[in-house]
Amino acid sequence: MHSTASDGGLPPQAVVERARAAGLAALALTDHDTVAGVPAALLAGERLGVRVVGGCEFSSAAPWGEMHVLGYFLPTHSPELESFLVRSRTDRVRRAREMVARLQALGVPLEFDHVLEEAAGGAVGRPHVARAVVRQGGARDVSEAFDRFLGRHRPAFVEKVLPTFREIAELVHSVRGVVSVAHLKERGTRAFLERLRGEGLDAVETRHPSHDPDLRTRLTNSTLGLGLLRTGGSDWHGDPGPGESHDPLGSQQVPLEWLEQLETRRAGLPASVGP
Repeated sequence: MHSTASDGGLPPQAVVERARAAGLAALALTDHDTVAGVPAALLAGERLGVRVVGGCEFSSAAPWGEMHVLGYFLPTHSPELESFLVRSRTDRVRRAREMVARLQALGVPLEFDHVLEEAAGGAVGRPHVARAVVRQGGARDVSEAFDRFLGRHRPAFVEKVLPTFREIAELVHSVRGVVSVAHLKERGTRAFLERLRGEGLDAVETRHPSHDPDLRTRLTNSTLGLGLLRTGGSDWHGDPGPGESHDPLGSQQVPLEWLEQLETRRAGLPASVGP
């Protein structure tokens, strides 16, 4: 799930409150390139009786451009992890500035401060730029902002500077976290998953709103056949705004057993791994 620490719609504690109201036993807070919301989520989880796993959604280079990687059981006070995330968030700001400049050249009445207002201190992302475009009258809704300007191959799209999957996996393992690759869709072939396993992959997100039943079955067969674990989730960002669509909280019915298996995998990691 995501909170206002990145591009979600609710503060971390409110995310946990909504999870509790939805009847969830556990959740992972995986904001983009930050663990800043995890401490508040952990406190709310203790208060409400919801197991909160501290995590992060990283972006890595992939043959098709960008791939998202989930790190679970991450500490909130690791100098190595935070140094990496600071670099990632700095590049997010660079990217947003370049997108604003391109949008201005296209005639959209947008300033970078408008994007910062949308981000409200969280890690800046394209959704913040899209919401700012809508607020300034450059598009009717977020969907149109992406379709016209911000989607890949659109005129205001700017690439991130992306680390490799191996770099992310080594970092996560060095702080005794577990690595899952996120919402691969049709790109999650057995051959590709086998390659990632060789670079440190622990699990595959088989249940995601973008995965239909047939795709889930194919991903599950490949995942289990390679000895990998399964993860899943709604990828919830809060109540959708105009032009945004997200599956309901708890829609993926992820078994608690999957979390227990991840915990077992983490328990088998050495106390210190990596360079």
